[in-house]
Amino acid sequence: MKNQNKAYLFGISAVLIWSTVASAFKISLTYLNPIQLLLYASAASLLALFAIIMSQGKLNLILKTNKKDVLICSLLGVLNPFIYYIILFKAYDLLPAQEAQSLNYTWAITLSILSIPLLKQKMSLKELLAIMVCYLGVLVISTKGEITKMEFANTTGVVFALLSTLIWSLYWIYNTKSKADPIVGLFISFCAALPLIFISTLIWSELPPVNLKAIAGACYVGLFEMGITFVLWLNALKLTEKASRVSNLIFLSPFISLILIHFIVGEKILVSTIIGLMLIIAGNVIQILGKKSKKAY
Repeated sequence: MKNQNKAYLFGISAVLIWSTVASAFKISLTYLNPIQLLLYASAASLLALFAIIMSQGKLNLILKTNKKDVLICSLLGVLNPFIYYIILFKAYDLLPAQEAQSLNYTWAITLSILSIPLLKQKMSLKELLAIMVCYLGVLVISTKGEITKMEFANTTGVVFALLSTLIWSLYWIYNTKSKADPIVGLFISFCAALPLIFISTLIWSELPPVNLKAIAGACYVGLFEMGITFVLWLNALKLTEKASRVSNLIFLSPFISLILIHFIVGEKILVSTIIGLMLIIAGNVIQILGKKSKKAY
């Protein structure tokens, strides 16, 4: 099999798995509260990442990672998985899965906005248009299409969903400062975060129940949202002849996810969700085109 075909295979596999996680979040949260779900899922992800590192013969890289990168990765672990997933799971706990997952796709626009003060980047007119289109989609979804009334069905849930994009964007901006192997770096981040998650569970909640359905759901989230899919996507980007050929596949994920949310979770997909999601995706596409035109210039 040619490398590009392998890249498509890895990329499509990652996209299909990511499409299932919104449903998995919602189902798991019927058995666990957000921090309990994070505790189980992080433990499962940590084991999966360790197994991947072992299978790739990268165990020695953990010991060879310099102290500065260990510190950076450990601090990044506070952002992701600790803070990011608590906020994201809380958003899914408060909102219908279709709304939470759609709003979460604004993270690329949030990243663009944060890049201005943090990375000293300038904003083009296309990027400004992208922001306006994207957040128009947010308004459509969060008001269920009643934009003129400006009445939010669940303001707290919307705030948590948008706040999660802020944390995720900060994680990726500061992640560029780490020189560690991506998978090893993620493993170190999870090692640093797990004790914080455990202590937080004891303080603000209680240890999660030993329930087979709860554990199965959390392990699915840990393995496929946080662990294995990350490796599949990295391999796709590594093997592809052109990054855009793979990265554009990600736009399939939210629409496949809506289908699964309808049939697995049982939510009726609102027209306002579809329209809002299309606006958010359109905003992301405009932003990508804006970046390409700047590079060409």
